[in-house]
Amino acid sequence: MSLVVVGTVAFDKISTPFGQSEKIVGGAASYISLSASQFYKDIKLVSVIGDDFPKDFLDTMAAQGVDLAGLQIKEGEKSFFWEGKYHYDLNTRDTLDTQLNVLADFVPALPDSYRNCDFLMLGNLAPSVQLSVLQQLEKRPKLVVLDTMNFWMDCALEELKEVISQVDVITINDEEARQLSGQYSLVKAARIILDMGPKAIVIKKGENGALLIDSENMFFAPAMPLEEVMDPTGAGDTFAGGFIGYLAHSRDISFENMKRAVVLGSAMASFSVERFGTERLIGLKESEIDHRIQLFVDLVDFDILLVDE
Repeated sequence: MSLVVVGTVAFDKISTPFGQSEKIVGGAASYISLSASQFYKDIKLVSVIGDDFPKDFLDTMAAQGVDLAGLQIKEGEKSFFWEGKYHYDLNTRDTLDTQLNVLADFVPALPDSYRNCDFLMLGNLAPSVQLSVLQQLEKRPKLVVLDTMNFWMDCALEELKEVISQVDVITINDEEARQLSGQYSLVKAARIILDMGPKAIVIKKGENGALLIDSENMFFAPAMPLEEVMDPTGAGDTFAGGFIGYLAHSRDISFENMKRAVVLGSAMASFSVERFGTERLIGLKESEIDHRIQLFVDLVDFDILLVDE
């Protein structure tokens, strides 16, 4: 029983209206793995870095139950780097610099111990890379979750649709759902995307929560109102990690349990934005997570008295 996480392990440099960072550790797979490890301890990472990547971060991930046998380290090469600047609403950002480096020719190679995984999280990467991972599996996992972005909708739409047709759940934000479907209504958008193959879709709405939809059901979870938000960069990946980490832990992929996973994913994302990069996810205590989840429960718990006519 294992969870394979595929994605980037990288460097970021981030500026927001509330502060800025120097070059720090980021990348989809970093956020996903650290978040998922709060609920599940058999995580196998597939990614690539250069020899410039800090060993102490790799040691931290290993200490949290992340198997690094699938992490390629390219000697003499540099890790993927992204620099961005966020606007005041934190929902829009400008990319200032992107250096693919080792990611430019990344060909994932799954160790034998990864090929029979029960859960697979395909983090945001080129659809061709995601497809190559699916093709290396020896059996169909219990659950395959896909994350993607509008860049691939612009330049690799047909390959993206092929990947979407082979997964169980897709997680995208509201803007991406509208672009992929051609519909403004998120409910209509979800129906069109579900027709592409997935059994369920999670539409991430940032500070406005997350929407879970399958062919028969719908569920909405709010985002946690926070006093301090520093960096939204890894929030969506942290959400995805909490979501699939909980499902892997419980081994229950029913819609009812996915509702719980959405709440736990939202709770984990609320931690991520409180600091720059992955800092807040490292050393996070179980008691902190339990308290944050209870805050989510309290946020939506109410009684209502219907007026008799």
